Amino acid sequence: MKSNEDLQSDVQDAIKWQPLLKAAEIGVTAKNGIVTLSGTVNSFTKKLEAENAAKSVVGVKAIIEDIDVKFPNSMVKNDEEIGTEVLSAMKWNWSVPNENIQVKVEDGWVTLEGNVEWNYQREAARNCIANLIGVKGVSNNIKVKSTTTDQVEQTAIENALSRSWLVDDRNIQVKVKGNKVTLRGAVESLYQKEEAARLAWNAPGVTEVDNELAIIQE
Repeated sequence: MKSNEDLQSDVQDAIKWQPLLKAAEIGVTAKNGIVTLSGTVNSFTKKLEAENAAKSVVGVKAIIEDIDVKFPNSMVKNDEEIGTEVLSAMKWNWSVPNENIQVKVEDGWVTLEGNVEWNYQREAARNCIANLIGVKGVSNNIKVKSTTTDQVEQTAIENALSRSWLVDDRNIQVKVKGNKVTLRGAVESLYQKEEAARLAWNAPGVTEVDNELAIIQE
């Protein structure tokens, strides 16, 4: 088990390794596997980079994110301008069925709603607007509603987990009920937990993933 000081140091090093980030921008504290990130950055993309860097560190069980996004005055845009650019970005991204997505912008914070057939489309909608100037954050409320009538194959998900070198699947159990997948067991990092869920979402017909994986340290 890592000490709080070691975990804090490891997360700080992981953040320093990200080319978009400066160590001085992000404050890190750690207690019993819970990492708090604080500070100010000038883009939503940098905020996501900090979170992803922390998730990749073994020993991180949860993240409390307290990072503010603040733009220089020359880069500030009103909500109407941001909304127009968000709609344009989604329109030109082939992975996003933009006709099924509704957008709301309030004080730079974008809320996405609607239905898509695949989780990658849901994620693409958020990712394609993350680097837009003026976007301070994104609430992705898009729901996955598959139109396929095929039954979700438990074996296919288990095989996908087994193939991935990013996930140790030895202690992962997969349960399928209808269109819902439940993951139980244990992994070694928050990154592995989220990667396991991402792989489960890739199975045709999945509309919900209940990720109950625990994070343990040897």
